[in-house]
Amino acid sequence: MMRFLGSVLFSVVMVLGTIGIAGATALVSPFSHDLVRRGAHLWSAWCIGCARILLGLKLEVRGSVPQEGVIVASKHTSAYETILTLYLFHHPAVVMKSELRKIPIWGFVSFKHGSIFVERGKGASALKSMLRQAKARVAEGRPIFIFPEGTRVKVGTAPPLKPGLFGVYSGLKLPVVPVTHNAGEFWVRGFVKRPGTITITFMPEIPAGLPREELEGRVHAAINRDPLTAEARA
Repeated sequence: MMRFLGSVLFSVVMVLGTIGIAGATALVSPFSHDLVRRGAHLWSAWCIGCARILLGLKLEVRGSVPQEGVIVASKHTSAYETILTLYLFHHPAVVMKSELRKIPIWGFVSFKHGSIFVERGKGASALKSMLRQAKARVAEGRPIFIFPEGTRVKVGTAPPLKPGLFGVYSGLKLPVVPVTHNAGEFWVRGFVKRPGTITITFMPEIPAGLPREELEGRVHAAINRDPLTAEARA
């Protein structure tokens, strides 16, 4: 019962905070990109803090968080890690599906923040657009954050990676930092979340210039490792 009430309170507080912070950030977006960045970080910190207090979801980060000059490739099993990107990174460029841009206010702020929107199902043209946007963000000194499985997957599953990862990797010629975590075990798809400690591990870089099969094999193995035993990035 307490977990249900905590989830209800969290949902209310998170929605109200999102409306307030995203709304204020949207209003200042024409005047200052730095304020957009700060607003995005404030929103993520608000969500992570509320999850800790109201849901009992603690966070443990293992390894150093890269802030530029890399592609970060993460496992995707919940909404928690999408929020976490804006919390752990100073100014990430997150690759996301174009449908999210249609979310009122939030989608506009994501666009102004510099997210990389991809129109899934458009094949080569979508890849070209994604790479063009990614190059622009790298030129700004920002890391590229991608979920190489393409969408949220069930805990315990390890589907093959989508071609977008190698397309960006070969085009940008940057190393990849794989990320594994256990967020999906606690931030479950149902309404009531499970309390516990979410561990996210940033693993050692995979160098640039590898052939596709080797790159995808190494990333696939890394993001599906246990975050508690995976080697952390120094």
